[in-house]
Amino acid sequence: MIKFLDLKAINDSFEPELSQSIKRVLDAGWYLLGNEVKSFEQEYASYIGTKHCIGVANGLDALRLILRAYIELGVMEEGDEIIVPANTYIASILAITDNRLVPILVEPDINNYNLDPFLIEGKITSRTKGILLVHLYGQNAMCPEIQRLVDKYNLKLIEDNAQAAGCYEPTKSPEGGIISQQQPKRTGSIGNAAGHSFYPGKNLGCLGDGGAVTTNNDELANVIRALANYGSNKKYMNDYQGLNSRLDEIQAAILRTKLPRLDADNQRRNEIAKYYLENIKKPEIILPVSKFFFEPANLKIKTSSNPPPYGGNEGGFSHVWHLFVIRTPHREKLQQHLTDNGVQTLIHYPVPPHKQLAYKSWNNISFPITERVHKEVLSLPISSAITDKEAEKVVESICSFK
Repeated sequence: MIKFLDLKAINDSFEPELSQSIKRVLDAGWYLLGNEVKSFEQEYASYIGTKHCIGVANGLDALRLILRAYIELGVMEEGDEIIVPANTYIASILAITDNRLVPILVEPDINNYNLDPFLIEGKITSRTKGILLVHLYGQNAMCPEIQRLVDKYNLKLIEDNAQAAGCYEPTKSPEGGIISQQQPKRTGSIGNAAGHSFYPGKNLGCLGDGGAVTTNNDELANVIRALANYGSNKKYMNDYQGLNSRLDEIQAAILRTKLPRLDADNQRRNEIAKYYLENIKKPEIILPVSKFFFEPANLKIKTSSNPPPYGGNEGGFSHVWHLFVIRTPHREKLQQHLTDNGVQTLIHYPVPPHKQLAYKSWNNISFPITERVHKEVLSLPISSAITDKEAEKVVESICSFK
């Protein structure tokens, strides 16, 4: 069976450094708010391209804390509205409602599954204070139209970068024009603040829950750091009614081991995605669509001193292929066919947020594009651990589907 995601194989590829990093923490005898977390925060901020990184317990907390900090700073208040994709993972929406803010769901673009920028302006009201932009499946969701709206309406742009660690915004627009002459930005540094997840299955994953906030705003960073530590900037002195949301030393040490190889690992995902796109030829299967998946940004990306034995390391792409998602009206039959042929697949996600019992007041609302996406999508195996032969087997199995 080709596993959808072989985490053991991925983690084994980092040995013995991974075990050594854990032992380093054990030998130090310091398990929270120590040198490993401090060093990872500095390294990840440098990687993303921001002044600040605050390690937190998970990706949901990262988003919760950003919004809570804006409330503490008086930028937002309960009842304010936040634009968010209707087809995102529910964590994006939970972060909004947990702060007693109001999610305003907007349909995605059916071609790339990210927020449709041209449907946003019609949803903006006097209570709209921000856009929560989700880089879904690992693809950059930022575009000039969203920046225009952010500037026009003075909105906060918050990135949900849980699935897109290492992704860059493209240098050209869909029409072929130049977006920026400057060095392209990584997702996570484009907006006012960004939430990141290091859940084990992410492109940069630890061995448990973990997350981070990145931002260039000094004041926001200070409030978030305090809120995540019981509302305290100084021990036993509590300025806010905070919570306990901290990245621990072992997870930080693991992430420090994996971070230098992230771009090379994303490059491998890129190679597999390109192979899938070039070789899956079934009219009833809809493949990801973009002009920019394989157009490198004008830069050289970082790699470790001992990169994996595959491919090149130049580029920087607008999709890091956290998930390779196809779409078909025959999803259940295709999934069973692939299972029968030894290929494990998953569905991201079977039920959209507005149809969940958690938000039962929305259950009668119709978002037809979102509902179609959730009804038809199927995620194929993709990771840095997949071999060429396994990728070939995936393609052969799909092409034999009738």
